[in-house]
Amino acid sequence: MNGCKLSPIGLGLALGVLWGLSVFLLGLLAYWSTYGKPFVDAMSTLYMGYEPSITGSIIGGVIGFIDAFITGALIAWLYNKFSGCHCSCCGDTAVVEKKKAK
Repeated sequence: MNGCKLSPIGLGLALGVLWGLSVFLLGLLAYWSTYGKPFVDAMSTLYMGYEPSITGSIIGGVIGFIDAFITGALIAWLYNKFSGCHCSCCGDTAVVEKKKAK
């Protein structure tokens, strides 16, 4: 976060890691037991190759990471555009350089 702006890369990575790990672990859980199998079956219509297996869980985790990374980056970018931040540290690089010089 820079001033009052969100980092698109930072939010994308945070959401990507959380969702990718969740999809991966739920795929493994559905492989070893029946818990979460309906969720994995439903998500397999969106994430090609995602199934309750070790390989399918890895594929689903990678696709889930990419999906959530893009979503998080878009959310942060839209937030930065719509927030209307007018603080001196966000908009004017000359002000930031002047503060660093002090």
